[in-house]
Amino acid sequence: MKNKILAFIIFLSFLFLPTKILAQWSVDDPDMLGFGLPDSPIINIVAGIVAWLMAILGAVSIIAFIIAGIMYLTASGDETQAGKAKKAMTYSIIGVIVGLSGFVILQAAEAMLGGSSRF
Repeated sequence: MKNKILAFIIFLSFLFLPTKILAQWSVDDPDMLGFGLPDSPIINIVAGIVAWLMAILGAVSIIAFIIAGIMYLTASGDETQAGKAKKAMTYSIIGVIVGLSGFVILQAAEAMLGGSSRF
């Protein structure tokens, strides 16, 4: 019997509690209209995201370079470990080149679509 009463109380709280909470919020309230979203155009938001991704790419490439260098130094004459270290360094260089070329292509496309003479 107690379980049925408890279940009924929980059911009623789930049924009526959201209406009590939502009744306090008004769309016409000027304080609630600003949701903290940016007012800038989408191109500025995308440019900010690209800048953050480039910073992350730079940090990851430096870390990959350091790890490859440590792998090469700790190989101590073992050709397989030295080969793995050389491959890791080659892959980190390729990653940096691909990331930077993507950034340059995005900048060139933005300059061409925007009608700017500045690259």
